Amino acid sequence: MSLITLGLNHKTTPLELRERLAFTPQNQREALNSLIKVNGVTEAAIVSTCNRTELYCVLHSDNQASEDAHNDDDQRLIEWFSGFHGLEPSTLENHLYIHDHKQSIRHAMEVASGLDSMVLGEPQITGQMKQAYIMASHEGTVGQLLGKLFQHAFSVAKQVRTDTAIGSSPVSVAFAATSLARQIFGDLNDSTALMIGAGETIELAARHLQSQHIKKIIVANRSLERAQLLAEEFDGEAISLQHIGDYLYRADIVIASTASPLPVLGKGTVESALKERKHSPIFMVDLAVPRDIEPEVNSLDDVYLYTVDDLQEVINENLQNRQQAAEQAHEIIDEKVEHYLDWQRSLVAVDVISELRSTAMDFSDAVLKKSMKQLASGQSPEDVLTFLAHTLTNKFLHQPSTELRKAGEEERHDLIQAARRLFIDKSTD
Repeated sequence: MSLITLGLNHKTTPLELRERLAFTPQNQREALNSLIKVNGVTEAAIVSTCNRTELYCVLHSDNQASEDAHNDDDQRLIEWFSGFHGLEPSTLENHLYIHDHKQSIRHAMEVASGLDSMVLGEPQITGQMKQAYIMASHEGTVGQLLGKLFQHAFSVAKQVRTDTAIGSSPVSVAFAATSLARQIFGDLNDSTALMIGAGETIELAARHLQSQHIKKIIVANRSLERAQLLAEEFDGEAISLQHIGDYLYRADIVIASTASPLPVLGKGTVESALKERKHSPIFMVDLAVPRDIEPEVNSLDDVYLYTVDDLQEVINENLQNRQQAAEQAHEIIDEKVEHYLDWQRSLVAVDVISELRSTAMDFSDAVLKKSMKQLASGQSPEDVLTFLAHTLTNKFLHQPSTELRKAGEEERHDLIQAARRLFIDKSTD
């Protein structure tokens, strides 16, 4: 049995094609049950996010199979993948990557640890992989090899986050803004945030603030309807842009990101808010280009104003920190890949041990039955025990003795040494 991973991601495929090749929660179950029926596939799981779609499969063929056999396996998966989405296989040319057995093990661990993500070290992918694993398990398409692979990957991801600084430094402007707010205010449980704008960046920043248990979120936007939709997600309050001056005094944190060509928040409005706040400090982040907050606001006491350029310096420094942490993570993964391979190689021994024990039990049961009959017929216990011991010894050693004599004739010294190590040499105890 061998593992194979076939997929595409943000590095190999443009968004337009990724969207067409993504699996939805509605059709992923259907896809799993279809994929497992592809010739040669014995286990299957599908990971599908906005940045990647990947098929993790176990195939009948092993690592020693011919190159032609591997190529046939690859082609069947490509044809299934493209066909499921109603595309020609040629559409996927130059976009797919295919990993063989050992590469698949390493890739799964790297993905789960956030080392293959658009944002290095982002933690969301671990949860997305867990959801994919749960779905495949529920559909019965995960077996021993994939089950162990995913569990191994989750364990590695946890160790990487514990033993390295891969996730400790913010590398998005929204995350960086939230981290700076925590540095200034510490606990955000009693803080109120005014979010100016209602786009993707503001939404992401609001989610980060919510994860830090912000007390209140107010969303100000040109479209009040859009502000209300976003505010509802965070149990917040919505206002229009023209009412910012009426609410600013309540805000400990202000994050702005609109498409306005002119500033939407001026120095005078901020001065008035500070008076009402009795000069309690306000932390402001202007993520817009052109700027939403007048630069002169930075001259005011009790205002901490950061622009997107200020945050970028923080992000660049933190990216370097994450790169260093990623190198440590790869060292962990190197070790864990070998652990998985050791476990898989041990499966052969497990099967042999099971067969050996089964054979021994059959021998024992048969001889014990004869011994019980001898006791019942009146033979002495001493004679019966002697018969039992001699018969079991002869039965257990007959096949090994025959094979060892043959090994001697054929000069199979490796087999003879293995027998010595297994049954005679006590130095290995």
